[in-house]
Parts: sequence; structure tokens; C-alpha cells
Amino acid sequence: MLPVAQVIAFRGPIAVVFGALALVFLLLALARPMRVFALTLALVLGAAAVVNGGILAGRGLGNDAMPEKTETSIRVLTWNTAGSATTADTIAQIAVAMRADIVTLPETTIQTGEQVAVTMRELGAPMWAHHAAYGEYGVDGWDATSTTMLISPELGDYSVIASSQDGTSNTSTVPSAVAMPVDGQGPTVVAAHAVAPRGEYMQAWRDDLQWLADQCASGNVILAGDFNATLDHMQGMGVDGGVLGRCGATTVETGNGAVGTWPTAMPALLGAPIDHILATPDWTATGSAVLTSLDGQGGDHRPLVVQLEPSGN
Repeated sequence: MLPVAQVIAFRGPIAVVFGALALVFLLLALARPMRVFALTLALVLGAAAVVNGGILAGRGLGNDAMPEKTETSIRVLTWNTAGSATTADTIAQIAVAMRADIVTLPETTIQTGEQVAVTMRELGAPMWAHHAAYGEYGVDGWDATSTTMLISPELGDYSVIASSQDGTSNTSTVPSAVAMPVDGQGPTVVAAHAVAPRGEYMQAWRDDLQWLADQCASGNVILAGDFNATLDHMQGMGVDGGVLGRCGATTVETGNGAVGTWPTAMPALLGAPIDHILATPDWTATGSAVLTSLDGQGGDHRPLVVQLEPSGN
């Protein structure tokens, strides 16, 4: 609910503020007339700081150790590029450096996606580009009405389903793209983009999160993108042990669940972890990284990469 949803997204700053206020009231407790009152508030605020800090620590405060790729592993990269704020060359270089097999790019047009694919091919990592779009993006200059994904040919042929392209079953305001393997083998890949929880879009935001949860209701699914939601917002939306539908939080499994991906103007541990790579139990996360090296170079989101292994391995 507004404004709790917006405030709770920033657990890092909340913990810091509670801790600072606890220290203030400890100092005020030196004054005898208000000692009991000040000590009581210091205790409450200190407990709040510890609880929030404990939640963050439990989700993972940062671990960029990525294991070596194996013959069966898949690396997934997601990055809200903020449209033209991030160049195709930059996207391609990061994707190749991270040896990504799947790249989901909210706020990226198919024209940019095709340029990324061409550059990656020239760098020795060919990709097929797919997308879903609403309206005439490029006419109004709002690249958020397009979501692009790149999938390595080594994973087989993929096709975006018709309901993603025509919007009959999709997120409400900015599009997501659902790609399925043509031969029926391999995971369904969802490039996710939920609308931001602004005042006029609160119900649309809730509906978007439910739609994304429904994509993980069954089957073999990898769900990656900008959810505009933290794990707190997904409470109660998981089934069978998942955090969103049957999908689990790969960054929590690998020690990065509390590392903020937005905005890049804030230190990572003070930001909001609203970009996610989720997967059904068919996959086990073995490593992840939130890339901070591009902070301040255009986009306001950090790239996130996760390595997955088939759970049977």
C-alpha cells in the first residue's frame, strides 16, 4: 500500500536511520528528566535497526564470486538499460564479458537489441534477438514500451508467444516478453518488466506482480528483469517454497539478495534490489553478481547476472 510499499523498498537506509535515532535517544538519556522515555525509545529504535539489518544480512550483503561455467550451466543477465542511456556496444561488451546465454533488457528497443546481437556475434557470442512492445515506441521517445531479450542459439530456437506480442496476456503498462522453445525442450524465458508503484499505478503494479507469479505457476521457467519490487513486496505470492509462484530467489541463494540494483546514484547496500532473476526448482543458482562498475555512466539500474545449473546435476 502507498506509501509503505515505497518506503520498505529501502531497508538499508531504514536500518541506518533507526540506528542513528537510537544513538540520538541514548544521548538524550543523559538528561535525567527524560531518561526513562529516551532509553525506551532507544531500545525500540535499536531493535528496529537490528531486525532490519538482520533481514538484509540473511538475504546476502554481497558475494561476487562466480563459479566457472560448466557444460550444463546457463548464465542469465538482466539489465534495465533506460533506453538510449546505455549503448548497444556497452550492453554487448558486458554480456560477452559475463558469458551470458540469456540477456533480458527492459526499456530496450528491438533495434538496439539487434545491434547488441550483431556486436556479440562479432565478439564470438552470437545471439537471437526477440522482443515485445506496446504502442509506437520511438514515436513518443519512451523506450520503456519495449522489452528485448537475447538468447544464445546453443539453447535452441525460441519464439515469443503471441499473447506477449499483442498484449492479450502481459504486464499492464510496460511489456514483458515470454519466449518458449520451439522444440519444447528447455526453459520458458520471461523478460519481466512490472510498472513502478507510483500513486496512480498501484493497482496495476499489484496486477503485474500477480501476472509474473502466474508465469511461474508450473513448468520449467527462468524469469528475469525489472520487477519494480523487492522480496518484501512478494510476500505471500509464492507457492511450493517459491517467492513468486514456484520461482525462487537466486540472489538470496548466492549471497546478493540485499544488494541494491536501483538507483545507481546510491551505494549498492543502500539501494533497492528490484531487479531479479528467479527460477523454478528445475534450476539451482551457483553464483551471482550485481555489477557496480558502470554506476554513473548513463542508466539508473545495475546489471545483474546469475549462473544456473540444472537441479539434477
